[in-house]
Order: sequence, then C-alpha cells, then structure tokens
Amino acid sequence: MSYHITRKTEDQSSGVEYAITKGKYAPDENGYYGRFGGAYIPEMLHRNVEELRTKYLDIIYDPSFQKEYQQLLQDYVGRPTPLYFAQRLSKQYGAQLFLKREDLCHTGAHKVNNTVGQILLAQRLGKKRIIAETGAGQHGVATATVCALKGIECIVYMGEKDIQRQAPNVARMKMLGAKVIPAISGSKTLKDATNEAIRDWMAHPNDTHYIIGSVVGPHPYPDMVARFQSVISKEIRWQLKEKTGSELPQKVIACVGGGSNAAGAFYHFLDETSVELIAVEAAGEGVNSGKSAATTQLGRDGILHGSRSLVMQTEDGQVVEPHSISAGLDYPGIGPMHAHLYDSGRAKFLCVTDEDALKASFEVAKLEGIIPALETGHAFSALRQLELKETDNIVICLSGRGDKDLATYMKVMEQNAEL
Repeated sequence: MSYHITRKTEDQSSGVEYAITKGKYAPDENGYYGRFGGAYIPEMLHRNVEELRTKYLDIIYDPSFQKEYQQLLQDYVGRPTPLYFAQRLSKQYGAQLFLKREDLCHTGAHKVNNTVGQILLAQRLGKKRIIAETGAGQHGVATATVCALKGIECIVYMGEKDIQRQAPNVARMKMLGAKVIPAISGSKTLKDATNEAIRDWMAHPNDTHYIIGSVVGPHPYPDMVARFQSVISKEIRWQLKEKTGSELPQKVIACVGGGSNAAGAFYHFLDETSVELIAVEAAGEGVNSGKSAATTQLGRDGILHGSRSLVMQTEDGQVVEPHSISAGLDYPGIGPMHAHLYDSGRAKFLCVTDEDALKASFEVAKLEGIIPALETGHAFSALRQLELKETDNIVICLSGRGDKDLATYMKVMEQNAEL
C-alpha cells in the first residue's frame, strides 16, 4: 500500500479544507523521516504492526470514522479549543503572544485528541483490550477516559516514580476503571513504563491494541499520532486569521518529550518555511549535569521503542536515564519526526532547566490567571531565549493544565516564598 496520497478533511468551524499531503517533512512509505523512523520490532509484534500499517489510513479517513471522530472532538473533547491572546504576557515579552488552550480539552491536555482517534481505530480492528504507557499521567487519564466511554478493558503502565509524583492522575485513572500497573525497573519513569507496555503487547497480540501516547514507536504510530494531533495546528491557522488577518505566525513554540503536542502544533506549518518552529526540551538540572532529558543536545542515532531516532545512550548503546521535573518530558529520546526536524534544521531546538521552567510557570499563573502544566512551563521559559519583535505573532501550545503538578508547585512555594 502506498502512503503517497492526499487526503482532505474539512474543518467545520471555518469551512477551510486542509490537504494532508506528503510534503518534505512527512514519512515515506516505510515510515522514515529522513534517516529516522521505521519499525524495529520483535517478530511476535510483526502481525499487529503490519495490520495497523496496512489499514490505518483507510480506516481513519473513512467517512463514517471521520463523522464519529469529529463529533466526539466537538461534543466530548470540547474542540475547537480557544486561541487566547495573552495581553499581559505579551506586554512582558514585547510580542503578540497567543496561547493555544489545549489545557481546556476534556481531561486537561492535548492527549485526548489522540486517544479518541485510537479507540475508534481499535474498535474497527476488533480489539477488546487496551494498553497504554504514561509519564505525567495525562495520556493514561485520556486512555482510561475513552475506554470508559466505549466500555473496553484498560491497562495503564506507569513508572513507580511517576505514580508517586502524579498521584491525582493515578486516582483519576482508577476512578475511570483502569488498572494501573507500576513499572519498577530502571529509572521507574516513562521509558520503563513503555518497556512494560510493549512486553504486554507481545504477550497479548491477538485481542489487544496499544495506544501509544506520543509520536514515538514503530511505524505507523509516529505518523498516526501526529495526524490525530494535527487538529491543533489546523485550528491555529483559521483562528489566527480571524484574529490577525494572517494564518501564519512568525513562530510556533511547543515543549518536546516524545513530542506529540509539538507534532500537532507544527503539523500544518511544516512546509510553511516562513514560520519558525521552536521545540523546547527539558535540560533538567543542566544539560551536562548528568540529570537532563535534552535529547538533541545529548543523544545520537539509536533504536528506542521500535524506531530509529536520537537517543540518549552510552558509548556501548545503553540508554541513559533521563531527568526532568516534568514527568511528561522525562524521556531519553524524541520522536523520529522531531529528530528529522532537528537534523534538517527545519525546527530550532532549545532546552530549559527545571528551575527556569518553574519560574515561567509561576509567571504565567500570576500574569494570565492560568496555571500551566510543568511541561508547558518549559515552552514559556523559552521566550527568554528568543529575540522578539512587537509585531511578531507567536503561538505557544499550552499543552496541559497544572492541576497534576500542584504537589510540585506547593513544595516549591514552601521552599521559596518569593515564588
């Protein structure tokens, strides 16, 4: 089956059609973005992955699928999410700052855009059981949510360390009927949860669908997740035109761990070279501190979780344990699409420390009355590293709300009264 096709979807809010084309930064028929991507999987998973590869495009662009998907995005998820002009933040940084409010999605983050799509896909593939991995817990909550909606068994793997620091999301998953299984190996974070989910999938190849939460994993997952998240940039274009008269901002900024919110925010701007794409990674305690997750600064070509990408690793190929104060960015790699955007120079990659991300999060809370997720705090902090003009229209993907991070914020406030 060839993937060199053009599909069109119509945005109900604007009547504007967006062609989902195979441009310069899209994967080839084998799932490669430049030299990154592909499907490096055990033989036991070949049938599952091949089933997805050969069927996903025909399923997700079938009119009946699109009708149900678009209806759920509107009535269940709450789309379109607002594109909010942040007046006080704009004054602070001397540019026109617009926040894409994914924090207002049902469940509190962008993750649900993808899980709604994948649960509908799983149903059409006849799967009776869903597994997922989660770091910050938002993808786990979004997966548990759609499984409850459709009455399907849900198993979520989560690092033991993340279970402790994201307790509210763990409670939400359990309340929604999901079984949360701790990953107790390695750093006990997202990487290890992903390892456990893959082992589960290998043990249950016939009846189980693995809802991967980011643009990582074997092809077709990076492309499929990016397509489901592309609704973010599709909306940005028509919303920005309504507000400014132009669909194209000067810059789009998003945080990157695996990279799903960034993939969604960048998607419909990839071939618009006048738009600068800025991806922000977690520097942790410092890029060279030994406690970082800045993959583009520290990583090199390698295989992780089924695809070739940039991976933080030792000289002999062992994965280096990442660190970030934000559980959603605590990952030792990035998706192959982002590796290609970095390698090709199409996107600019910055990194932000734990401390600076915290400061930016408190600043946004006090200036705009919005408490962002710590992940998004990294994107806001990047503003300090950029040369901005008052006429610049800049869009920041506010990927999630800070409810899940309140324990961390409270701890910081106890230690530093000035914040």
